[in-house]
Amino acid sequence: MKKVALITGITGQDGSYLAELLLSKGYEVHGIVRRVALEDETHRLWRIKKILNDLNLHAGSLESYASLFNIISKIKPNEVYHLAAQSYVDYSFEDEFSTLNININGTHYLLSAVKEFTTSKVKFYFAASSEMFGKVKESPQTENTPFHPRSSYGISKMTGFHLTRNYREAYKLHASNGILFNHESPRRGFEFVTRKITQAVARIKKDPKEKLKLGNINAERDWGHAKDYVEAMWMMLQQDSPGDYVIGTGEKHSVEEFAKKAFAHVGLNYKDHIEIDQRLMRPAEVDVLLADCSKAKKILKWEPKISFDDLIIDMVESDLKQ
Repeated sequence: MKKVALITGITGQDGSYLAELLLSKGYEVHGIVRRVALEDETHRLWRIKKILNDLNLHAGSLESYASLFNIISKIKPNEVYHLAAQSYVDYSFEDEFSTLNININGTHYLLSAVKEFTTSKVKFYFAASSEMFGKVKESPQTENTPFHPRSSYGISKMTGFHLTRNYREAYKLHASNGILFNHESPRRGFEFVTRKITQAVARIKKDPKEKLKLGNINAERDWGHAKDYVEAMWMMLQQDSPGDYVIGTGEKHSVEEFAKKAFAHVGLNYKDHIEIDQRLMRPAEVDVLLADCSKAKKILKWEPKISFDDLIIDMVESDLKQ
C-alpha cells in the first residue's frame, strides 16, 4: 500500500520540493490549491509544472474548515504537511489582519480536521519559523530558546507552534513542529531579499546601469537550501514519537555578504550596483538569527548538504538562464 501524503502550500518553494521528494519515495501525493490555481499553470503552478501529472490537486481554502475536513475525509492521508501561509514578513506589517487570520485560523482548522478524522494514524507537520525567536534572548537558538517575535508573521507562527504542541499533548496527535531557519532556492518567491538580489544580478549583468535597492544589509541570517530542509520535514514524520526541531546550518551571513558573493559570481562589485533605501527598513527588525540544530542531527540524523556558496551559485545561475 502506498503512503498517502497531503501538502498545503504545494505550489510554494517548500511544497514543490517536498512533493518531488515524496514522489521519489513512492508516496501518493495530494495538494491543496486555491480554485483559481487549477486553471493557472504559468502563474501559480510554475514550480510543480513538471510533476503535475503525478499529483492529485484539490481546490480548497485554509479559511474554510469544511473544505479542509472534506479533503482529509476523502483522501485519508497518512501524513499531513502544513506549509501554506502568508509567509512574507514585510507584507505582514502592511496587512496584519489577513496574516493573522490565514496563518492562525488555517492551522487551527487543519489540526481540528485531522483530529476529527483520526488521532492515532495521521502524522502532522507544522512549518514553524525562526522568526518566532525575533529579538533573540540567546545565540545560537535551540528548541528551548524563548520566543520574542517582531512581526505579525512571527506572532502567527508562534501561535501555530503552540496550537500544534497543544494538539499533540491534549489529543495525542503525532504532531511535530519544524522551526526552520531561512531557506532559499531558485524557486524562492520574488519578494524575498535573496531572490531579489539574484534576479537583480542577472538583470544588471545585462544592463550595468540598473541599481538594486535594499534595506537593512547588516541583518544576519542562517541560510540553507530548501531542498535539504524538506528532507528534515519528512524525517520528523518518520519518527515513532513527535517532537519540535530547529533546522538550520549553524552559520550566519549578512544580507551584504549574500549580495557581495552573488555579484562576484558574475564578475561584478556589489558596491557599484546597490543603493540603500530607508523605505525598505522594517518597523521592528530581527538583527541576527542562528540555528543550533544539535537535536535534529542527533535524533533525525539530518545534516545540511548544500553550502551557502553553492546555494548562491544555484540561484544566480538559474536567474541568469531565465
